Amino acid sequence: MQTSANGDFATGVAIPPLGLPGLRRVPQKCRGLVVFAHGSGSNLSSPRNAYVAEALNKAGFATLLFDLLRDEEEADRRNVFDIPLLADRLASAIEWRAAQDDLAKLPVGLFGASTGAAAALVVAARCGNAVAAVVSRGGRPDLAKEVLEAIRAPTLLIVGGRDREVLLLNETALSRLTCPKALKIIPGATHLFSEPGALDGVIAEAAGWFSTYLK
Repeated sequence: MQTSANGDFATGVAIPPLGLPGLRRVPQKCRGLVVFAHGSGSNLSSPRNAYVAEALNKAGFATLLFDLLRDEEEADRRNVFDIPLLADRLASAIEWRAAQDDLAKLPVGLFGASTGAAAALVVAARCGNAVAAVVSRGGRPDLAKEVLEAIRAPTLLIVGGRDREVLLLNETALSRLTCPKALKIIPGATHLFSEPGALDGVIAEAAGWFSTYLK
């Protein structure tokens, strides 16, 4: 367990049924839980997701980062794009949260990146009211196109202005979503939002969305 200066603490967890490793952080004053679904080539230790999670903690949200795949599974690139598999793992994390005393009553938001965003959209469609909001960062909603009309959770799509192909995919997805929705473009950002200030732009948009809908 790790304790920060502002009194929140991070705890290692194992998500059943496979015992997937994760890290949860719960601020003292908490208004919702954001579960992360990372994208291709990323994992629990992704510095980008960790940076976003820490900022959301400071904004009053609990966070859960965890590995969607075991090491041996990730070695097979087909698994990285197996959206039903990733969605099942993400749904298991939401079920696990329901058994945690300090998390069970918190509204749940999903923060997905790349292929993880597609899994988040599938889970939002599947779980209905169990998911209160979704944020997609550089997501691949085309990989979840069959469920877009079924999503009821307010959904924010964030795309880099220089990520042209993914921007087109998100514009198409936005037109198919029937839930409360928005598309935010981070000027000058590419797919990984590695440019100075780009990830801070993502954080500002995501924190605002979750603040509005995780109540």
